[in-house]
Amino acid sequence: MNATPVPLRYYIYYRVRADIDPVDARATIRAMQAVIARRSGIAGRLLERVNDEHTWMEVYEGDGVAEAFETALKEEAEAHQVVVLVEEGTVRHLERFRECV
Repeated sequence: MNATPVPLRYYIYYRVRADIDPVDARATIRAMQAVIARRSGIAGRLLERVNDEHTWMEVYEGDGVAEAFETALKEEAEAHQVVVLVEEGTVRHLERFRECV
C-alpha cells in the first residue's frame, strides 16, 4: 500500500547557543536540510528572528509523505548532532500546520 503525498507545513524553532560559531552552525543545518531534501523531496529554509540572531527557524513546505519526511528529519537531526547547537535548557520545537478547509 502506497502512502499518499500530502501538503506538509513544518516549522521548527529553537535558540542557538551564543558560544557557537554561527557560520558553522548554519553550515550544519543547511547540510542536514540538503540530505533531508534528497531523502524526502522536501527542501528546507533556515530563518533567524529579526532582532534576535540566536532564535532560528527551519521551515519545510511541500508535498510529501509525512511519515517518510518525519523519519528523515529525526534521523538527520541526530546524524548532524543538531542538539549540540541548541541552547542548554531549551529544545527544538516542532509545529505542524495544514491548510484550513
